[in-house]
Amino acid sequence: MQGMFLAAAGSSTFMLVYLVAIALFFYFFMIRPQRREQQKKNELINSLEIGDSVLTTAGFYGTIIDITDDTVIVEFGNNKNCRIPMQKAAIVQAEKPQDAYAAEEPKAE
Repeated sequence: MQGMFLAAAGSSTFMLVYLVAIALFFYFFMIRPQRREQQKKNELINSLEIGDSVLTTAGFYGTIIDITDDTVIVEFGNNKNCRIPMQKAAIVQAEKPQDAYAAEEPKAE
C-alpha cells in the first residue's frame, strides 16, 4: 500500500514540475518579448515631435506637422496639400531630423 502512495506522489511531483516548466516557457518566449515590444512602441509614441520623419503601418513615409493627445497629422510627399490625421499607434518607426542630417553628412578622414 505504501509503495502505491509513493508512486502517486512521484507522478504528482513530476506533473507539478512539468506544469512549472510550461509556464516558464510561455513567460520567457511569449509574454516577456511581447512586453518588451510594447514598451519600445510606447517609448516611440511618447518621443514623437513635430518635424519627425515617420513610417506608418500602411507603409507610407511622411513628416509630422501637428500632434494632439492620441492623433498626429502627417504630411506625405512634396505636395503640401496631402495631410492626413492618424492615430499615433499607426506609426511604427520615427527618425529625428538631426539624425537624418548626421547620416547624410560625410565623415572627415
